[in-house]
Parts: sequence; structure tokens; C-alpha cells
Amino acid sequence: MPEHTHVFSSKAAYYVRYRPGYPEAVIHLLQRECQLSWDSVIADVGSGTGLLSELFLKNGNSVFGVEPNQEMREAGEEYLKNYPCFRSIAARAESTTLESQKVDFVIAGQAFHWFDHQQTRIEFLRILKPQGWVVLVWNKRRTDSNPFHFAYDKFLMNFGNELKTFRHGHSEVMDFFSPATCMAAAFENRQSLDFDGLKGRFLSSSKSPEPGSDWFDPALNELRSIFDQHQTDGKVCLEYDTIVYYGRLVSRYPRAYTLGPNH
Repeated sequence: MPEHTHVFSSKAAYYVRYRPGYPEAVIHLLQRECQLSWDSVIADVGSGTGLLSELFLKNGNSVFGVEPNQEMREAGEEYLKNYPCFRSIAARAESTTLESQKVDFVIAGQAFHWFDHQQTRIEFLRILKPQGWVVLVWNKRRTDSNPFHFAYDKFLMNFGNELKTFRHGHSEVMDFFSPATCMAAAFENRQSLDFDGLKGRFLSSSKSPEPGSDWFDPALNELRSIFDQHQTDGKVCLEYDTIVYYGRLVSRYPRAYTLGPNH
């Protein structure tokens, strides 16, 4: 198993409680643009704790949650235990173990930048039904829309900036869909958090310090100071742009053929 699949092992409890969900506008977009319906079958690849899966389960869809990290997968199974149409699968994006032409949509929330893109593309083409769709989603945190966001972003640059992975993956999305093109949309999203919520949101990041490390207490002390300076009625608001890329994949290779018996 690649080393990066262990990154969130110690973060699962924070992730399921303190990461933002996804706005219902994502569902409306896909219904309008991609013919998403209640009976569409979904593969949520890199499903983590199930935040994006839940959006589709609420829409009535059957969802296969594909997640290699045991702690994240088990947190997702617990979180989604009341949804009978959810099936959890211990597998990677590059080898989902799903049947060929099994799903109508492959979705990935906050996960695409962890995949081997070449192998994942081949796998997505295999498991998608003809005319199926790929949907890649990120909650991109706003960094400078107000003084709190500016201060929090500066803090993360010192103690764990999860946005580096998004910025790296952003330029690779178009390459992933090429030679076809993809469309993009953005929606507002937000979290209202007390200090425990803001602390949990920070500690859910893959690059936040671990308890007991030299940076853990200094980081939380600085975070407390930022919160106290910017809170209103005991809350701060983290604002996001939920970015959605959606499109169909086409093969980059000629149709396969079978060699004759003399070859």
C-alpha cells in the first residue's frame, strides 16, 4: 500500500466531525448537466469518512465507498451506518475491485491529488458505464476575504497548509480529462465554528502537528489567540468555494486487439 494512504490514520476522528460537508447545489448541478437521477450508481473513490457519499445517499443513490485507509474507512462506515445503499470497499483508486462498467458516476471529494493519475484514469474508464461521468470536488478554503481568513491562512503556512495539495492538483485536472474537456462550477460553502470546532478542523489536516510533538502546543496557543481576536459571539466562520469539475473520459489508446495464434 502506498505510504500516503496512511496519512490520515490519526486524523479520522477529527475529519468526520470537523471537515465541511458539500452543498446540495452539487446534486442540482449534476442533475441538470449530467442526468444524475436517484437510481444512478455512484463510486466515491477516496471516500474517507463519507462526507461526499452522504450527499448522494440523501439523493437516493447507491454508493460504493472505495477507501484504502482503515481508520478513515471505519469512520465512514460508522458515520453512514444508517444508509442501507452504502457499501464500503477496502481498495485504492488505481484498483477499486469494482466490476467493469458498474457505475454511472465516479466521484472524488478532496482526494484526487492523492491518486496515481495515469493508473486511476485507466481504472475509471474500466468501471464506468458507457457515457458515465467523472466528478472531482474540492472545498477550497478562502484565504484573504476577511481579516480572520488572512490570519488563519498565515497560521497554516507555519503549522500545516493543506491547500498546497489542492494547488498542485488543480493544474492536473485538465490533463486527466484530456483529450476530452471538462466543465467546472463553484458554489459557496461555510462552517460556523467555536474554538473546539476550529481546533478540530485544523487537526484534521494531513500536515497538522501530532499531539506530543514540539509544535503541537505552540500551534494550539497561536490558534487560540487568532480565534479570540476574530470571534463574534464565540464563533468564527470559515468560508469555502466548493469547486466541481465534471466530464466524461475517452480512451487515449487505440482499441485493443488480440494477436493470432502464430504471434
